[in-house]
Amino acid sequence: MQSNYHFYEPVLGHRLAHDPFNAIIAPRPIGWISSKGRDGNTNLAPYSFFNAFNYTPPIIGFSSVGYKDSVRNIEQTGEFCWNLVTRPLAEQMNQTSAMVEMHVDEFELAGLEKTPSKKISVPHVAQSPVVMECKKTQIIQLADKRGHPCNSWLVLGEVVGVHIREDLLTDGIFQTTVAQPVLRGGGAGDYFTVSEENRFEMMRP
Repeated sequence: MQSNYHFYEPVLGHRLAHDPFNAIIAPRPIGWISSKGRDGNTNLAPYSFFNAFNYTPPIIGFSSVGYKDSVRNIEQTGEFCWNLVTRPLAEQMNQTSAMVEMHVDEFELAGLEKTPSKKISVPHVAQSPVVMECKKTQIIQLADKRGHPCNSWLVLGEVVGVHIREDLLTDGIFQTTVAQPVLRGGGAGDYFTVSEENRFEMMRP
């Protein structure tokens, strides 16, 4: 039975009610990034383009559409933290996405407590059950197929310290569903969580 497909070339438009790109590449982990500038001001912001890119050494990264405070801070100091967004923290994470003046502290705006990191000078979200402290490895301005620069910056960092709340570990294994991670979907405000009912195992051949 042959299926019909909606085909489009992004440069010509998708001809749909909403751009499907973010909904197809989904759900995605949220890059809730804390950073600190050379002036000592801290910033906390969520990024929906985030993931892990290397195992040894562990490297994670996020892409910022626009040269935002997080990118500038990390370029200045070479450090950042990733804070896991959980279902209980979803509303506060959303608060930190507000477009505010550079001097506004998003930790305070969202009612979040800062706590010092162990290996870097950037604080992290005390309420987050998993935190990764990172040292910048690369900041890359993305380019299109013609080599023209995009208004997006990929920030990569090596993880130099990891905090895991101990109740999320069972027999030395991190319990993903117990942590209730919040994941970004498409649309203006679509988010997802994961549940134990949807988990399945499939070993490599």
